[in-house]
Amino acid sequence: QVQLVESGGGLVQAGASLRLSCAASGRTFSTYAMGWFRQAPGKEREFVAAITASGARTDYADSVKGRFTISRDNAKATVDLQMNSLKPEDTAVYYCAARWLFSVRDYEYDYWGQGTQVTVSS
Repeated sequence: QVQLVESGGGLVQAGASLRLSCAASGRTFSTYAMGWFRQAPGKEREFVAAITASGARTDYADSVKGRFTISRDNAKATVDLQMNSLKPEDTAVYYCAARWLFSVRDYEYDYWGQGTQVTVSS
């Protein structure tokens, strides 16, 4: 069982940066792959980034590649999403999620946080 709590969202202007963090409880965090997903109003939830349990492999949605970076600290049981050059279309609720194996598919994730709002103004 893993509990996830996101933080770091907010309202920023286009071009700014934000760093989201997801804190996990449980002693087995280092065994879980982690993902970030987002859901904009009126749209389906979509994949943003994912990282393997060891941190050796990452993957990104094309829309954020080169702007966002996912990282994790297994000692602190956290996974972060550094978001640079933010655009209005990045506006969404951002969720972190955990599962046993690496995946970019939201329906394969077992544990979810409550989400944090990111709003980018133009």
